[in-house]
Amino acid sequence: MPERTVIQWDKDDLDELGLLKVDVLGLGMLSAIRRALALVASRRGQGFCLADIPAEDPAVYEMICRADTVGVFQIESRAQMAMLPRLKPRCYYDLVIEVAIVRPGPIQGQMVHPYLRRRGGQEPVVYPGPEVRGVLERTLGVPIFQEQVMQLAIVAAGFTPGEADRLRRAMAAWKRKGSLGPFEGRLIEGMRARGYDEGFARQVFQQIQGFGEYGFPESHAASFALLVYVSAWLKRHEPAAFCCALLNSQPMGFYAPAQLVRDARAHGVIVRGVDVNASALESTLEPADDGGPPALRLGLHLVRGLPEEGGRRL
Repeated sequence: MPERTVIQWDKDDLDELGLLKVDVLGLGMLSAIRRALALVASRRGQGFCLADIPAEDPAVYEMICRADTVGVFQIESRAQMAMLPRLKPRCYYDLVIEVAIVRPGPIQGQMVHPYLRRRGGQEPVVYPGPEVRGVLERTLGVPIFQEQVMQLAIVAAGFTPGEADRLRRAMAAWKRKGSLGPFEGRLIEGMRARGYDEGFARQVFQQIQGFGEYGFPESHAASFALLVYVSAWLKRHEPAAFCCALLNSQPMGFYAPAQLVRDARAHGVIVRGVDVNASALESTLEPADDGGPPALRLGLHLVRGLPEEGGRRL
């Protein structure tokens, strides 16, 4: 823009100066969803947007529980696929937890197995006090989100909101600066003074250290879970459009175009190869010969060795 200067700052320098820092994520899945919705709208001959996707579709959750999630946002990795049949998401909030729990923080803080045992009825859900129950009831007594750790420090250890925010900052930097040390004694003594068992207090501190390895805020996980559900719905009900959109949004995700095409075929999508007389630059949808669901025509952009212009192969 005219008269505008862009200066790059180190994030820690911004922190020291007290300047506002906003992280802007560039998610390829947003482009893929936009393209998929446009393809569905074009085929149906009417508008089709995010709000038109039915909520809480049981067929979508059945697919997710089978770990049939190649190409689905956030839950397509091998670690997530291994977790899905164990956690068995059945509603939107289950997806919020699924997104957050397969992270270094909950894993290092030993939160994953207790949550799964409690969810499966193999272990009772217990709370050391009513204040803690108010914070952890929605996650069966196990802190999974950063906000819960901060709330625990306030209600169970007597932290002020300002101290809890400093704890949050220290969680993200403890390996680099060793700055969690001053909080250990304050947390444990605060909990003991309020009648909590020292073992519980030390367990909470261990979980806080785990969050130093990278844990999710609940608001972040909730936003991601919406994209998980939308991309899973598209895969389940509009597999040709979904695969086509993924191919046209590369590079992204864990899987190469060949793997995405193989998965689409496994889900009944008719895939037509690149044809100089029929293919466009990008992959497209074509009417099926029998009048059924559309076929996927692979685009010229998938051919290696062709010259490129503006970052796209021609």
